[in-house]
Amino acid sequence: MQFTSKIIGSCLLTMSVLATTPALAHEAGDWLVKVGATSVMPKSNNGTVGKGLVPGGIKLDVNNNMQPSFSLTYMATKNVGVELLAATPFSHKIYGDASHFGGDIGKIGKTKHLPPTLSVQWHFLPDSDIQPYVGVGLNYTKFFDTKPQGALKDLGFKKLKLEDSWGLAAQVGVDIRLSERWFMNADLRYIDIDSKVKLDGKRIGTAKIDPWVATVGVGYRF
Repeated sequence: MQFTSKIIGSCLLTMSVLATTPALAHEAGDWLVKVGATSVMPKSNNGTVGKGLVPGGIKLDVNNNMQPSFSLTYMATKNVGVELLAATPFSHKIYGDASHFGGDIGKIGKTKHLPPTLSVQWHFLPDSDIQPYVGVGLNYTKFFDTKPQGALKDLGFKKLKLEDSWGLAAQVGVDIRLSERWFMNADLRYIDIDSKVKLDGKRIGTAKIDPWVATVGVGYRF
């Protein structure tokens, strides 16, 4: 009972503070700077490549990775924002499955990428303490430091390449006020990332990464 009373008291105190503090209001001309952590989570079944290497080809599986991230949003109006998402390089292991031929072949490569994404957002409740928004935009993914490993390396292949990708991105998110200028942020994106795969200069298929990209962070409004 005493614990419950403390929770109720804390909630009432929080509500009173929110009631006496100016609401989080994104105004036209504001800049929103956010820092946090972003997780890139490729979809399951990332395409089949190498049908010329083994019968039926090799099914790809790309693992998740999380990195520090940064975003900058310019509020063109109270409702419309333009945001650029950036992060430190994401690193992914690439696994292969040829069960129709001989079974799981394990890790076959690794790659790094930078996926800057530019989005236009609509903020539904610009004067609220809790501000949901949606966004659509364009993603460019730059792959680098891609190398064959495991079975591919054992077979003598020396160069594995994922070509850069352009694709659309969709976003949902929310800003939650902490103070007059500080706020928490969380958002979720779906990004279309399809990359042509080359092995020793010969195209062997397309990696369909198409990840969910989740970000949690803290922001400051200038």
